[in-house]
Amino acid sequence: MIKIGNIELPDFPLLLAPMEDVSDPPFRALCKEQGADVVYTEFISSEGLIRDAAKSTMKLDIYEKERPVGIQIFGANLDSMLRTIEIVEQSKPDIIDINFGCPVKKVVSKGAGAGILKDIDLMVSLTEAMVKHTKLPITVKTRLGWDANSIQIVEVAERLQDVGCKAISIHGRTRAQMYKGEANWKPIAEVKNNQRMHIPVFGNGDVTTPEKAIEMRDIYELDGAMIGRATIGNPWFFREIKHYFKTGEHLAPPTMTERIEAARRHLQMAIDWKGERLGIVETRRHYTNYFKGIPHFKEHRLKMVTTDDAEGVFAIFNEVIEKFRNHQFV
Repeated sequence: MIKIGNIELPDFPLLLAPMEDVSDPPFRALCKEQGADVVYTEFISSEGLIRDAAKSTMKLDIYEKERPVGIQIFGANLDSMLRTIEIVEQSKPDIIDINFGCPVKKVVSKGAGAGILKDIDLMVSLTEAMVKHTKLPITVKTRLGWDANSIQIVEVAERLQDVGCKAISIHGRTRAQMYKGEANWKPIAEVKNNQRMHIPVFGNGDVTTPEKAIEMRDIYELDGAMIGRATIGNPWFFREIKHYFKTGEHLAPPTMTERIEAARRHLQMAIDWKGERLGIVETRRHYTNYFKGIPHFKEHRLKMVTTDDAEGVFAIFNEVIEKFRNHQFV
């Protein structure tokens, strides 16, 4: 059994990574239903929260059915981060996660996200202060280092643990790599194999197949997998991995009925949560994967991503069900 603070999780839990404009409540709900053991919010700016910026405060919405759920925050200013904790606590998450890994320029340029990898002492002192400021478990998501010449992740992880961090998720790339090249899990395994480490060490990056998840578990011996991009438009990925763990066999792809039902529910929940316009626009990125591998689907997908009213999109879903009713996926 794996524990984050007092939160008990199954062996080798699967975590939905925090992703901007992706891991919102509608998508988290779908992933939870399909077997995600822990879900995380989109990352939230500490500066945005303390200024009461609408987009930031909206991301604090969490629901009972999501638990255990972590709220992820980013920032580099101690006072702002401590004030943010007080705001976040009001949403009653199970976990507060600090983003020390986002490679995006607008975040890094403020010294936040992966930008803090240039100042490990600040990273550690900020984590320590936040641990002391809340009774909720503080966890960290980070990268291997700023670049290939500055990888000190074994030492960094140990220092974060020693100031009270309850779990660490490590993306197997440096900031300089962004999302290019292959993720390197070997340094993450070195963190796990450090005899002084006793908190969970989760791997992140390039878990794109059930076989990859098995590799992370059995060869690299990590405590769990945090999965991001492979889940977009594919909440079934969690159940596919768990089925593979149990049986060694691949689960059949979701039927067309399941795909349409997920897309329909996703869109409806998104509209209910953020309004029709945003709900429609921000759900579009999922449609490519919802209907991946289905031949002759391009024209339907194009209509889905260019239709601007909810009634129209739902009509396309109905049209697709009728047309593909006898398709091999049904």
